[in-house]
Amino acid sequence: MTPRHDETAYVVALDVGGTGLKAALVGAGRTLLHQARRPTGREDGPAAVVENVLSFAAELREAGVARYGAEPVAAGVAVPGIVDGATGTAVYSANLGWRDVPLRDLLAERLGGVPVALGHDVRTGGLAEGRIGAGAGVDRFLFTALGTGIAGAVGIDGRVEPGAHGGAGEIGHITVRPGGPECGCGRRGCLELFASAAAVGRAWAGACGDPEATAAGAARAVEAGDPRAAAVWHDAVDALAEGLVTAITLLDPRVLIVGGGLAEAGETLLAPLREAVRAKVTFQHVPTIVPAALGDAAGCLGAGLLAWDLLSAEVASL
Repeated sequence: MTPRHDETAYVVALDVGGTGLKAALVGAGRTLLHQARRPTGREDGPAAVVENVLSFAAELREAGVARYGAEPVAAGVAVPGIVDGATGTAVYSANLGWRDVPLRDLLAERLGGVPVALGHDVRTGGLAEGRIGAGAGVDRFLFTALGTGIAGAVGIDGRVEPGAHGGAGEIGHITVRPGGPECGCGRRGCLELFASAAAVGRAWAGACGDPEATAAGAARAVEAGDPRAAAVWHDAVDALAEGLVTAITLLDPRVLIVGGGLAEAGETLLAPLREAVRAKVTFQHVPTIVPAALGDAAGCLGAGLLAWDLLSAEVASL
């Protein structure tokens, strides 16, 4: 199959989340041409989720053929958990119940044999932010997503470093409170126990007495001057700064991009975070700390970039 690079060429891109699937057609200009969403369907079991992903991809392919009169030239998919990009395997995802799913091969078969790229969800979103989002044009960046947990992506010259075993960027498991509560990973005092959106929501629920309280509610209460919320927010920001200074010491990024649900608080988070990071560094250079720019489209855009990169690599090898 010879890849096309005319103005009608497009790839299918999927971002697989714990509760929802996002899909898009991404054009040669790395723009979103068409978007769609549907539930992941994880309540029906791991095999049902796989089938939902495959059928959703097939629907996007049909939409592309109807719109452009041509098949997609490639596909990219971003998934949570442990990913083996070399073999195209979704090795493990606790949220989806997946173990050793050969997702690349399954997608390629369902899409008529097109090349398929598989990537980790946060690293894929970080790739998009670093290349066409908040980090565009930056040679070294660190993207961190503050959601249910905390994960990161290490950006180097327009690509994201996966690590030797696909585990680079897991900054949520930096120890920031030695001897603290046990994390799901088995260690104690991990960053995501204190500074993820889920952690802030739990802390605010305990402080205000509302079991339905969320991190977004905590941010609003901070802005309204609630001292209980201010205390919760201060503890989270301090822990986050502690973890980020460790990452800065190791990686020396030029730009630090902050995304995920907690980052939706904007300067309510970023202003005290910048101050806390500056207070904790000694010899380190403080990176520019900026909000993510692409929102929840980052995963699909990143999956599209993986697909286009795959095509470029194939062309280069001819």
